[in-house]
Amino acid sequence: MKGIYAITNQKGGVGKTTTSVNLAASLAATGRNVLLLDLDPQGNATTASGVDKNALERSAADLLSGEKPRSCSVRAEAAGYDLIGANGALTVAEVELINSRKREFRLRDALARLKQNYDYTLIDCPPTLNTLTINALVAAQGVIIPIQCEYFALEGLSSLLQTIERVRQTANPELRIEGVLRTMFDPRNNLARDVSRQLTIHFEKELYEAIIPRNVALAEAPSHGMPILQYDKHSRGSQAYLALAGEMLTRGDAE
Repeated sequence: MKGIYAITNQKGGVGKTTTSVNLAASLAATGRNVLLLDLDPQGNATTASGVDKNALERSAADLLSGEKPRSCSVRAEAAGYDLIGANGALTVAEVELINSRKREFRLRDALARLKQNYDYTLIDCPPTLNTLTINALVAAQGVIIPIQCEYFALEGLSSLLQTIERVRQTANPELRIEGVLRTMFDPRNNLARDVSRQLTIHFEKELYEAIIPRNVALAEAPSHGMPILQYDKHSRGSQAYLALAGEMLTRGDAE
């Protein structure tokens, strides 16, 4: 289904930004119009898209402050999608949001003006539950949850699911889990295989068949300012994200 998707997990280091950038590039490679919104003040998705976060004239901070969405986006040429980037200014914008009326709806209202321009809008959320993450969940129709198959994965996931349910009940009744994605997967690891089996039981319908492996090229690509599809299209990481994009499109066609 076309629309707006928040890519989030309240646990850091699970491949959230890697998924945001590479899923955006993979969807764009299928001919879809894609917008990637970097909502993390660290700006890692911006850098990984080949855009200098410190040279942005306008950013996600300006979007939240009321600037016209079109004026906040730039073209990530190498990646093939449009980007609303982020940098440290987003931290200031978040503080200003705290005292704003209807602060949790600010992003939803801004993106509503762009809805017809893109097939997919992906939001790379910060790895914490804050005003920015809540804005993303209120604006989105679906949530994509990257999860590393490790010991604390399911414990952190239950907290996120509670947050999604609260947002659904109070601000966005249409919000749903679009999919759960296994990342940094090493099939030689017994624990990883065990957690994967548990995810299959708990998320029978939501769990993506595509699995993102541990892959050197995936780790190297951001330092070159490229999605994996441009950095090494033949790598296992590139093929995995193309498979994820295909699965997402197939699910959408089936709905």
